[in-house]
Amino acid sequence: TGCLCRRKFLKRRNFLASLAGLSLFASEAWAAKKQKTSVTKASSAKSKSGKATKSGKAGKTKGGKKSAHASHAAQERPRAPVAHTADDPVTETPPQGTSASRLPPVKAPEPPTEWRAYEITTTVTLKPSKGLIKVWLPLPLNQDTLFQRTLSHAWSGNPDSAAMRRLPDGNLEVLHAEWLNVNEPTLQIKTTVTTADRHFDVTKRTVAPEREDILRRNLQASQLIPNEGLAHQVGERIVGRIKDPVAQAKAVYDWVVENTIYDPSLPGCGTGDVRQQLISGQYGGRSADINGLFVAICRAIGIPARCVYGLRVGPSRLFRNLGLTSDDATRGQHVRAEFYVPGYGWIPVDPSDVRRAISLEILSDRDSKLLALRKVLFGVWEMNWIAFNVGSDITLPGKPTTLPFMLLPQLDSPEGRRNGTDPEGFRYSIKTRRADEF
Repeated sequence: TGCLCRRKFLKRRNFLASLAGLSLFASEAWAAKKQKTSVTKASSAKSKSGKATKSGKAGKTKGGKKSAHASHAAQERPRAPVAHTADDPVTETPPQGTSASRLPPVKAPEPPTEWRAYEITTTVTLKPSKGLIKVWLPLPLNQDTLFQRTLSHAWSGNPDSAAMRRLPDGNLEVLHAEWLNVNEPTLQIKTTVTTADRHFDVTKRTVAPEREDILRRNLQASQLIPNEGLAHQVGERIVGRIKDPVAQAKAVYDWVVENTIYDPSLPGCGTGDVRQQLISGQYGGRSADINGLFVAICRAIGIPARCVYGLRVGPSRLFRNLGLTSDDATRGQHVRAEFYVPGYGWIPVDPSDVRRAISLEILSDRDSKLLALRKVLFGVWEMNWIAFNVGSDITLPGKPTTLPFMLLPQLDSPEGRRNGTDPEGFRYSIKTRRADEF
């Protein structure tokens, strides 16, 4: 039995050894076949490259300089790293495969060369009142831009307390003053601002991207500016199959110019109630209404847009009625608009002033001067105007109610709440002058 087992064991060992040898032979044969195939392909490629050269000395081109093999070897050499300088920034020619290669080039914007300085003096005179009086005055933009810079603030008067206050989101800055049992409350503030005309250049798509939270905020609805429903339906009809966002906004701008009416009889800048315009189908009003309608339609079709609340501070070179005719800017409040496109940044527009020129200059819609103005005000702001803020649905510090926007002085007293359009509330005046002409 032991011998029988031993013979079985030897047979099994010999079988496994034979199987291993067969496997090794098969693998060697496969490797040899693969090597032969590679050599055949290389020879074929070499013969093809040889046909591409002229016959002559072995391995040389017609000029006798480089062989095909040498040329192929040169192509295989690793490329030297790209050296970037100030004239050749990394964002212009980024290494392939990096995230920067998928971004548009970004360059520092060129600052304007021509600036104008204005001094704006706001004077508030209040009625005597027993109890606490609070006043809020809007201030110009607190952040410097390529079209506006605030140089200084200085105030005087007899308030018990006065301070500049900024909303947490940075959209609005105000001067907040309080009086308690003062016989003749007064307050005056002088602000110096420089401005430069603002132009949109469609050939320069090099602006750094805006913060995502700001873009999201300017796609949302506010109390008076909807972004869905009727606004969306109107927007869809306007843009149709237009895909480019600049062309979409231009279509909205043209529609607003053609379908609104400017009403100079309304107080201030109008109510800004776009929702009511859409419900009634009666489009127009003053600047907050007309430019607010543009903003609502842009937001409804997915283009970030916002109203910019400000004040006319000088005469206009475009049309007489688009600027001041004296140094009195007390009723010079005016709202403009802007929309955002990646690469271009915020693009300025003002369809309201096109309608204002038609109404106050008594022009026809086809007048050549008006057609030129219509082209200009898509992408240009004449800066005889200063921006105050872009805030909406505002809760002022120390004020319990919410304002849809703020452009006029606000007053709280024991007699009630007032704003600058109420003649029974308080007296205020705004005077302007060119600070760089004296």
